[in-house]
Amino acid sequence: MIPPLTQAALGIASGALVGFSLGLVGGGGSILAVPLLIYVVGITDPHVAIGTSAIAVAASALVNLLHHGRAGHVKWKCASVFTAAGIAGAFFGSTIGKWIDGQKLLVAFALLMLVVAALMLRQRSSIGRHDVALNRENLPRLLAVGLGAGGLSGFFGIGGGFLIVPGLMLATGMPILNAVGSSLVGVTAFGVTTAANYAASGLVDWSLAATFVAGGAGGGFIGAAAARILATNSGRLHAVFATMIALVGCYMLVHTLGIASA
Repeated sequence: MIPPLTQAALGIASGALVGFSLGLVGGGGSILAVPLLIYVVGITDPHVAIGTSAIAVAASALVNLLHHGRAGHVKWKCASVFTAAGIAGAFFGSTIGKWIDGQKLLVAFALLMLVVAALMLRQRSSIGRHDVALNRENLPRLLAVGLGAGGLSGFFGIGGGFLIVPGLMLATGMPILNAVGSSLVGVTAFGVTTAANYAASGLVDWSLAATFVAGGAGGGFIGAAAARILATNSGRLHAVFATMIALVGCYMLVHTLGIASA
């Protein structure tokens, strides 16, 4: 059993890492938050870790959205349509996710991360169009991809940035820096939707969520600044995004399968 003060300190440090990830690549918040809560902070129930991370990631994403919004990186209309479709998906996905065995959920989560990392590496040479705007051509794609990303976000109890960033790029062709900033609209909304569903079942540790949010505010400021620097080379930002997802996915897969076979 980890002492409360130590657990709080670990929560703040973990939150700073999550905030940095959200500011840097618009995603990875829950990818990092769930394993950090389980393997570092010491939460033993995967469902409580998922519910708690959803609260923390939503709050951290909102702070990072303000950073990127002020810098002009957010395509608000595209992000709003994507998010509106995703909220419905997040509600139904999170309802189904609560019925699935926690260890199986973590294995599926890790496998999904590896798939997304591979797709992002394939797209690392993509520059994108800075003049992207909502139109009749990309509206159906935004709705369809948004619904799917929201459903997966809710099912795995994640903010969904690592799904939303490539989803926005796929649906509209926007550059990765704009996708990073715009994704935070969806991360915030999906996180709130998922967290509310888990909180209704008593699957949120509110004190730990507060420490995560506190750490995330500082980490997010640094991450947003780093994103502006890395965005001068879009391939580099793609590689950072994909590598981070792949490493954490491999760790989760090995650790979870090791527990299952023990």
